Amino acid sequence: MNKTTATIANKLLEHACQRNSSDIHFYPDPIRDETKIYYRLLGKRTYIRTIKHSLYQLLLTYFKFSSNMDIGEARKPQNGVLPFEIKQHGTYSLRLSTLPLSSLESLTIRILPQEKSHILEQLFLFPSQFNKMKNWLKQKSGIILLTGPTGCGKTTTMYALLEAMLQENTFQAITLEDPIERKLHEVLQVEVNEKAGVSYHSGLKAALRHDPDILMIGEIRDEITAQFAFQASLTGHLVLSTLHAKDAAGTIDRLIDLGINRADIQQSLIAVAAIQLLPIDRQGDIKQRAAIVELLDGDELDNMIKGDMYKMKNHYHSFQHLMEKAYIYGFISKAIYNELSE
Repeated sequence: MNKTTATIANKLLEHACQRNSSDIHFYPDPIRDETKIYYRLLGKRTYIRTIKHSLYQLLLTYFKFSSNMDIGEARKPQNGVLPFEIKQHGTYSLRLSTLPLSSLESLTIRILPQEKSHILEQLFLFPSQFNKMKNWLKQKSGIILLTGPTGCGKTTTMYALLEAMLQENTFQAITLEDPIERKLHEVLQVEVNEKAGVSYHSGLKAALRHDPDILMIGEIRDEITAQFAFQASLTGHLVLSTLHAKDAAGTIDRLIDLGINRADIQQSLIAVAAIQLLPIDRQGDIKQRAAIVELLDGDELDNMIKGDMYKMKNHYHSFQHLMEKAYIYGFISKAIYNELSE
């Protein structure tokens, strides 16, 4: 493989990692004979530079070859994994994905830091929310769900919760993920691999034979996974998982759509944490994001499951309420508050 191409690729990856980018997007434009490069920074897709299409083709071939993709296949989507290390900065796991276009392929690289140990108190804007979530971990069985859009920190929060539990007690903890985002100590991590016959469903069945105290499911995607997760929680296991839902109320509706009846939800669901990231304003300079969380447990959760919203009006803190609090406390500017409230 051309050393010059490898050097350019490594410099690009190093630059993206040093800027704490979560993704790199290559956007080829055959009409203009160019490819635009974007980073996702603090959740926003940010233009970085434009390169010639000929250089992009060399980079694409390099990345496909390095991540064990088929460099001769351009008609089907492909996925690959590539380790990457920056001296004195850390190690990363890169998840590469190609998408065939009419005459080209686009490439996206997800950047997963492997040495960033997240402390729960640093993830959340309000410490009281951390304390409440930590209390959920005292349950012996049931299911805890984290919800929100892609990139809001659901998996990061699950990792932090799991690590907090293991610091205090010894558990048989098993995760089933697609992909494994970061290696955890004292945890059995299983990666979904459909080609090898390891689906969420088959992986869950195998994991339960290992007598786990805690079972972390990367994502509840379909009815089979949802049923299995709730079945595991009903048979004496503590289950942590994620679900795509707009807010806490939407989580209940989503579970019902997946075939879980209200009786099972009420019996098994310990709590719901719906996550949204806010850009924190430090004197006009935004360098980080922190989570606000719609927290549902106890009576508020029971009322939500029953659909009795009237009883929740004085207790349930919605995203809107939390954003107002963040604005009053000076964590976000008025412009950001107005933008998020629209």
